[in-house]
Amino acid sequence: MNTSSPSQVWKWLSQHIYGLYLTIALAGIAYLLRNLPIFALFSPLIIAIILGILFRNIIGMPNYCQVGVTFSMKRILRFAIVLLGMQLSLIQVLTIGSKGVFLIILTLFGTFCFTYWLGRKLGVSKSLTCLIASGTSICGASAVVATSSATHSSDRDTTYAVAIVTIFGTLSMILYPLLQTLINLPPKTFGIWCGVSIHEVAQVLAAAYQVSPISGELASITKLSRVLWLAPVILGINYLYSQHKQNYNHLSPTTIAIPWFIFYFILLIILNSLNIFPTEFKSAIEIVNKFLLTISMAAMGLETKLHQLRETGLKPLYLGAGSWLFISIVSYGLVKMFY
Repeated sequence: MNTSSPSQVWKWLSQHIYGLYLTIALAGIAYLLRNLPIFALFSPLIIAIILGILFRNIIGMPNYCQVGVTFSMKRILRFAIVLLGMQLSLIQVLTIGSKGVFLIILTLFGTFCFTYWLGRKLGVSKSLTCLIASGTSICGASAVVATSSATHSSDRDTTYAVAIVTIFGTLSMILYPLLQTLINLPPKTFGIWCGVSIHEVAQVLAAAYQVSPISGELASITKLSRVLWLAPVILGINYLYSQHKQNYNHLSPTTIAIPWFIFYFILLIILNSLNIFPTEFKSAIEIVNKFLLTISMAAMGLETKLHQLRETGLKPLYLGAGSWLFISIVSYGLVKMFY
C-alpha cells in the first residue's frame, strides 16, 4: 500500500474496509460462540472457517467485500505466521531432547513423503498434494498458506486444503482423549503423541489438557518444536518448485520467488531465543495473533465455494484421511518405541 498521500490512503481503505469488517465480525462471533457449551471443544479458528463457509454459500458475499477478504486471507495470515515466531525458541528443541527431535523429524518427513506418494497414486494435483502434506505434517492451516506461497497454488486449492486439515485435526482433537483411556497411555507419552501428530497448535492443546496439565505442557513443547520446521520445509519446497519451473522454461529462466515472511518468522524465533521480549508482551502478542488467525480463517471460509469443492471431487478428502491415519498410527508406534 502506498501511503504517500491521504487520498491514496482513503482509496485503499474504501477498497478493503467492507471485507475487513466482514472477516472481523465473523471472527468476533466465533469468539462469542466459543463460550457456549456446545462449541467448547472447538477453537475459534475452526468456528470462524465454518461461519465463513456458511455465510458465503447460504447468504452470499457481496462483490465489494472481495478485496478486503482476500487481504485478510493472504496478508493478515502471513503476518500472523510471522508473529507465531514469537512463541517459539531454539531452547524448546533442547527441552525435548535428542529423542524428541528425532521423533519429530521422522514423523514429519515420513508423513510428508507418504502423503506425496499417496497423492500421486490417487491422481491429486501436485499443488494440492503439497498443501495437504505440509498442513498434516507441520502445523495445519498456517503451513497450508505458507506452502501456497511457495507453490503459487490457487485460492481454491488453498481453501480446500485448509478445510481438509481442519476436519481431520478436529477429529484428532476429539478422538485422542477418548483413545487415551482405551490404550492407557501415560500422561507424558500422550502429550508427546498429541504434539507430534495433531495438526493445529490449538487442537493439540485442547486434546492434551483434557487428560492432564503434564500432557498439555509436553504437547505444547513438542508441537512448537515441530512448528520450527515450517521455515526449512517451506524454503525447500520453494526451491524445488522454482527449479522444476526452470526445467520447463529453458528460454526464460524463472526467478525464485522467495517467501520473505518466512525469513521474518525465523528472525522472530532467533530474537525470542535471546529472551529479549518481556513475558507480558509475548502474552499480549499471542492473544492478538490468535485473533488475527481467526480473522484469516473466516476469510478462508468466505473464499470457499462448495460447488467448486464438489468439482474437485473426493480424492483430496481421501488423501487427507490417509495422511491423517498415517501420522496418527505411525507416531503412536514411534512414541511407544521411544518412550
